[in-house]
Amino acid sequence: MTAIFASFLGTAIKFLFFLLISWGGIVCGKKYRDYKDAASAAAGADETK
Repeated sequence: MTAIFASFLGTAIKFLFFLLISWGGIVCGKKYRDYKDAASAAAGADETK
């Protein structure tokens, strides 16, 4: 029974670890996309003047 619990605990920790990494990647990707879009919009505004 202890081996099953230890295996489950290890799997749960791995799941949480990968969940945090993927969440961080999504957040950083959205921030980078917003930054890139803002820079692109600013460059486009300069061209029209």
